[in-house]
Amino acid sequence: MDLEILKKKKDDCRSWKNVEPWYTQLLKVSEIEKNNLKIDYGDWFSIGKKENLTKQEFDLLEETAKKLIPWRKGPFNLFGLEIDSEWQSNIKYNLIRPHFNLKDKVVADIGCNNGYYMFRMLEDKPKKLIGFDPSPLTLHQFEFINHFVKSDITYEMLGVEHLEYYNHKFDFIFMLGVLYHRADPVGTLKSLARGLNSKGEVLIDTFMIDGEEELCLTPNKRYSKIPNIYFIPTIPALRNWLSRAGFEDIEVLATTTTTNEEQRKTDWSFDQSLEDFLDPEDRTKTIEGYPAPKRVYMKARKIQ
Repeated sequence: MDLEILKKKKDDCRSWKNVEPWYTQLLKVSEIEKNNLKIDYGDWFSIGKKENLTKQEFDLLEETAKKLIPWRKGPFNLFGLEIDSEWQSNIKYNLIRPHFNLKDKVVADIGCNNGYYMFRMLEDKPKKLIGFDPSPLTLHQFEFINHFVKSDITYEMLGVEHLEYYNHKFDFIFMLGVLYHRADPVGTLKSLARGLNSKGEVLIDTFMIDGEEELCLTPNKRYSKIPNIYFIPTIPALRNWLSRAGFEDIEVLATTTTTNEEQRKTDWSFDQSLEDFLDPEDRTKTIEGYPAPKRVYMKARKIQ
């Protein structure tokens, strides 16, 4: 597989009819040059202060951020402009943060969206940080933020299926909120294993259902109004998937139920969010009658 041809998609997409306005807007923002900005790696990933910009520069910043709606992951604070994303991704990041050490490691974030988690990971000083996501919108959101962060994060418009063909292997791979979108979950986990160095680690989260049996839910058409959800396993089934894919030392880090604190509609997101995806008469069920979204976080090591 020639990834260089696929990677040209990043440049080619700039001229797409629906993408070109984002790119044109970013070119305007690129004229705002600020150096030595204060960065806060906290829950609101923050860059600079409002007084660092002129009114004209701040207005351009706000105009650009609004043209890049919807912001699904975050939150961000750019020079005092609060981008309150649909997902409060800090909740997930703070949950997994005690379970990894990225210093001097080559790290991949599969399905990285706009890079919120990667920007937070910079504080760990990894050797290299690479995000994989084929979405043109989130690419431009990332570039908007990174113009001011000035990090050396690499953003590839590639998917998990390209990981094993990449030009180097990884010490640690994150895949958060992706596995349930894959029609072949074991094959996807095998792709992660092939993308790792010997004894490399993965940290994943995915939808789960309760149960001690080794089985999974296969939703009909939609789950919580999401069309591309294929398999939702019990924890024992997910352990089996990881084992079959070539992992050992499989550890359950946490299980959580998604709440309105973590996912909700805002002025920066879609018109609908979690509250619209659940049964209004029984919030323990989705609108389709399935168990409401619950997640499991797992870490595993590649078998040598």
